[in-house]
Amino acid sequence: CVDVDENKVKIMKNGDSPIYEPGLSELMKEHKNNLVFTTDYEEAYREAEVIFIGVGTPEKQDGSANLSYVFEVAKQIAQTVQRDCVVVIKSTVPIGTNDKIESYIRDKQKNKDVCIYVASNPEFLSQGTAVKDTLCASRIVIGVEEVFPGEVLKKVYEKFDVPKLIVKRRSAEMIKYAANSMLATRISFMNDIANLCELVGADVNMVRKGIGSDSRIGSKFLYPGCGYGGSCFPKDVKALVKTAEKKGYVMKVLKAVEEVNEHQKELLFHKLEKYYGGALKGKTIAIWGLAFKPETDDMREATSLVIIRLLKDAGCKIRVYDPVAMDECHRRIGNDVEYAVDMYDAVLNADALLLLTEWKPFRLPSWGVLQKSMNRSVIIDGRNIYDGKELRQLGFDYYCIGQ
Repeated sequence: CVDVDENKVKIMKNGDSPIYEPGLSELMKEHKNNLVFTTDYEEAYREAEVIFIGVGTPEKQDGSANLSYVFEVAKQIAQTVQRDCVVVIKSTVPIGTNDKIESYIRDKQKNKDVCIYVASNPEFLSQGTAVKDTLCASRIVIGVEEVFPGEVLKKVYEKFDVPKLIVKRRSAEMIKYAANSMLATRISFMNDIANLCELVGADVNMVRKGIGSDSRIGSKFLYPGCGYGGSCFPKDVKALVKTAEKKGYVMKVLKAVEEVNEHQKELLFHKLEKYYGGALKGKTIAIWGLAFKPETDDMREATSLVIIRLLKDAGCKIRVYDPVAMDECHRRIGNDVEYAVDMYDAVLNADALLLLTEWKPFRLPSWGVLQKSMNRSVIIDGRNIYDGKELRQLGFDYYCIGQ
């Protein structure tokens, strides 16, 4: 396992994970005898039969994918490999990138006597459930142009009793983007429906159950909320839109998906602003949840970043709490907010509570403690996890999405 970050390698050599991911550290400790961590790529690549590239492809300012890290690793492989091998691209890359990487490696490879093949093998895991998603995958997609690399990867995955789909490389690349874009589309569609439900007097939870019971639609990814974030959906939607633009085609649906999501991230702030008639200056606002989803400390494209910026601009005092993302928040925004020691400390003397991430500890709080702690019993639920009827009976001013 190769990484350029010496500190991360040191952490992993000790059997620990440098990121928060349930089950990962335990798995690393259990299989420590099979794992070697190093910053020395020459040592790692020289005799490798299969090399997986899983580096980041972050979004550029124009929405396209930054492939510099992928090509840097490809360059290292070309200069180092001393035997026939298969280079497997797990990083999410624009359609046609695998072809370019293979040409790049073969053009620059130092030892011309070895054959280097490139295969596309996109990942379909989610943060917070990455271990389960890997070991119990719904499918494994392998994109190859020749028989040999396909046979090698089937051997690599032979113990995985899941469907294995062998396709051409460009189709494999498109499968990854299309899957994430479809899921993002469902989320934005439901958020649009939820916003309309509020205006016409419908209940989005009833609507969700009604359409989800249709076998053609299904119930997954039909939950409205305050916008999606993370390292995949926002980046992949923008990258696919950009790929189409380069080909002279406009992805009208995905452009709308992106627009709805950006609007949705601001929705809770506007609900709060409406509640206080625009008079937010000096108000103390508590935030539960900073990560873009539960079971991760990842704040990339998180709704919390948008909400914090809007609250700060409005002159609010902001107190935040997240079970695991506090350090990441401090790294990103410093002392622009006050960091609470626990979820109840966050609501002390608060004029409103905004729920942004549906962590398990937030699902069953002590309502009595909240009422005694808060200046005003106002809850704006960005994930629809509470029973509005119950909270209103308890004396809370409760608002959610789509009701």
